[in-house]
Amino acid sequence: MDRYELRREDYSLSDDQADLQTAYAKFFQTYSTIDVVRSAEPEGIDRALWERLCGTGATTMALPETVGGDGATLVDLTLVAEEIGRWLAPVPWIDHASAARLLARLGALGADNPTSEKIVSGAQIIGLDAQLDETRGARLIPTGSVADQIVVREGDDIVLLTNDVKPPKVDNLGRLPMAWVDPAAVSARVTLASGPAAVAEYQRALDEWRLLTASALVGLVEQTMRIAAEFATNRYTYGVPISSLQGISHPLANMAITVEGGRALARKAAWYLDVEPDVRPELPGAAFVFMSEEASKAAPMAVHVQGGLGVSTEAAATAYLVRARGWPLAGGDPGATAKHVAETVARRSDVAAPAAEPAAV
Repeated sequence: MDRYELRREDYSLSDDQADLQTAYAKFFQTYSTIDVVRSAEPEGIDRALWERLCGTGATTMALPETVGGDGATLVDLTLVAEEIGRWLAPVPWIDHASAARLLARLGALGADNPTSEKIVSGAQIIGLDAQLDETRGARLIPTGSVADQIVVREGDDIVLLTNDVKPPKVDNLGRLPMAWVDPAAVSARVTLASGPAAVAEYQRALDEWRLLTASALVGLVEQTMRIAAEFATNRYTYGVPISSLQGISHPLANMAITVEGGRALARKAAWYLDVEPDVRPELPGAAFVFMSEEASKAAPMAVHVQGGLGVSTEAAATAYLVRARGWPLAGGDPGATAKHVAETVARRSDVAAPAAEPAAV
């Protein structure tokens, strides 16, 4: 893809990117069936699926070549995230990729780190405190019950915790391996970096986490829409498919618009974050806020289309419903992100505003 295509509002993929997404679509369709998704709910992860995913190079691709990665772009990563969301894959890839990329930017991966190779390959899972607002004391970590190491912010310090004693998983809507972690209670800890520059890098990791979560929600909503549309096409009332009724067809059309809008926004945000991060810093948060709100509307609609079947525990639609509402909450209140977006836009406007003309004498 040409360096400036997304800046010109062209959201088409290159042949290589299309092949990449197709490959991961087939992978998750094969190995992340609804039965696998359901069986992974108690722990929040399917270990066999994670090992298979790491074997495809999904963790390696997310990292720069300087630390042994493949140097994929953020647009590439949104394609993998979409498929994770489409198939509800119970793997901590988004958190691991965001945290590992942060470690790479802070110089914490490389020959001096004996665990670097394991982090790059995914043999060692890295977690991230994804809350936007600074947190003190114990905090809920999205992958706290499975991560081997966790990156957190403490004031102006970015700290790496060794999570040797895994805390118990906390039940949550998103069926994530979420757990309470208290940095003060962790004995093995290393301060990776300090100061405004370190905090800025951590903010970028949070932006990437929200961007990739938004892309996962795009895939989730699209698959939810397809499940509902297939049901509506085959279900008849008064001799016609219920998909022909305005009360069904119009909401499904709205879901299709949401998918295309969210996908375009996420890809644009990914491009800017990679190429011109200071030009549109509000876009990752905007994509996250948009998809968080829209997914929580779309998933219940898919359940309603299926009527009584939709609310049954064996229906796939219910699995999508809880994750549509639970995944955005893993990073705290989405309202905090909306506030952050507004503040970012306001700061940009203040900087861009021309100086006032001197008063005429």
